[in-house]
Amino acid sequence: MTSHHMNSFTTLIKRLEAATSRLEDMAASLEASNPDSPAADGIAASAVSASPKATSSPVPPAPSVVEPPPRQIEDFDALINKEVTNFVELSKRLGEPAVEQSKAILRAFEAERTYLYIALKAKKPDQQSPDLLGDLRKASDEINNIREANRPSPLFNHLSAVAEGVVSLGWFFEPRPAEFVRESIAGAQFYGDRVLREYKGKDDLHVAFIQSYYQIFKSLVTYIKEHYPNGLTWNNRDGVDVTEALKQVQSGSPTGSTLPPPPPPPPPPTAGAGGPPPPPPPPAGGAAPPKAVSTGDMSSVFEQLNKGSAITSGLRKVDKSEMTHKNPSLRAGSLVPDRSDSRTGATSPTARGKSPVPSKKPKPESMRSKKPSRKQLDGNKWYIEHYDSITDIIEVPAQLSHSILISHCNKAIVKINGKANAISIDNCTGLSVIVDSLVSSVDVIKSPTFALQIDGVVPTILLDQVDGASLYLSQASLNTEIFSSKCSNVNIVVPPKEGTDDDSKELPIPGQIRTVVRNGAAISEIVEHAG
Repeated sequence: MTSHHMNSFTTLIKRLEAATSRLEDMAASLEASNPDSPAADGIAASAVSASPKATSSPVPPAPSVVEPPPRQIEDFDALINKEVTNFVELSKRLGEPAVEQSKAILRAFEAERTYLYIALKAKKPDQQSPDLLGDLRKASDEINNIREANRPSPLFNHLSAVAEGVVSLGWFFEPRPAEFVRESIAGAQFYGDRVLREYKGKDDLHVAFIQSYYQIFKSLVTYIKEHYPNGLTWNNRDGVDVTEALKQVQSGSPTGSTLPPPPPPPPPPTAGAGGPPPPPPPPAGGAAPPKAVSTGDMSSVFEQLNKGSAITSGLRKVDKSEMTHKNPSLRAGSLVPDRSDSRTGATSPTARGKSPVPSKKPKPESMRSKKPSRKQLDGNKWYIEHYDSITDIIEVPAQLSHSILISHCNKAIVKINGKANAISIDNCTGLSVIVDSLVSSVDVIKSPTFALQIDGVVPTILLDQVDGASLYLSQASLNTEIFSSKCSNVNIVVPPKEGTDDDSKELPIPGQIRTVVRNGAAISEIVEHAG
């Protein structure tokens, strides 16, 4: 070998030693800044066998992803935090027993929230478990018990308005829940309007209390129209059992629809083993796919770093025929997961498309437990309540100062003996009342198929939301004034003239009104059908 070749070989060895030295310095620098980086692991694996201390530390488990509440629950929470909380605060200014009753209202809405959350998580059960409605029924009974225990209280009308309104919380069994709530709140308005008339212009606190209670159910109707216009829906597609859903809601644990944690990283290489072989060369004539990072060859690391933005050149453009958002048929396949709600991030079959139509179901029983019949004189007030389908006549010995309150009596006959002050009737079906005489009036609200017979004199009859009524007047009561609102099929039966053999005459109360605007004023007149 000539001296020239010897010098070239020596120079090449020095250059290789210099390059090796620089690579070792770079590897040491990378290892100091990021000991877990693939580059540092590659240098360490290629230089010497790894010691047990050099193995990577175990990766901590990924934190569980807590599912945020669905939009239905968020909006119901907003109703509780705003309207219901405002009502509770106003009741604190009124004092007991309104405070205790308002807290029971809050618990009733919280129980309803739990039921709604269960419906979002669970499949519809074949039979309702008593545990699902236990808290709601308990709160409802407490609300009514507070009302009954405080009849002498000056806040009795307040308590009655609240107790009558809580019936509307059973809307989730109805096919048209918004209409059900509007109809159910009429009983609350009967007593609430009494409070408004009594305290209007005198004490704004009582007025604000009733108006805030009305606002709760106005907001509830708005909520129902937005989320459940056709009734409550269940998660029949991928929901869990009702019992499991109840446990999840009560414990606050995430459901099966939460996002799964990422897969664990691959295990580190064993000590003494070399790095994996380098990737194969790219196929000829085509674009080279991006190479995987090699832990045993530093050159592949620098090669990919030097590519810059050209590293994406190997990605393939997705054709429109393969895009799921442009082809609904692809979403029907099992390879595409359910779309998650963009607001909550929760995967749910109800987050997309229309809610399933609820199955037809007979109307449920009252949310309140059935109470025993009651006929009681408390002070100057008679209370006739909860009589159902009885054959005997309920006789009430009344006096001039007595007022008679009749409620929740179905298919019953009540006879008032003697002259009384006034009669109030609400939420009765198929009720018949026989009256001698009254000082004031008969007030009837939301009592279909109602019958009233007057043997003496009654100055006024007030009818509100009565569908089907027969009013039998005596000769002495022909001057009775009758006021009707939202009523239909109401007939007045007047006796024949004295000394004649004529039959009683039936006079229908008009139910159809024709209104026209003339000279800037609304002119209404009764529509008569001749024939």
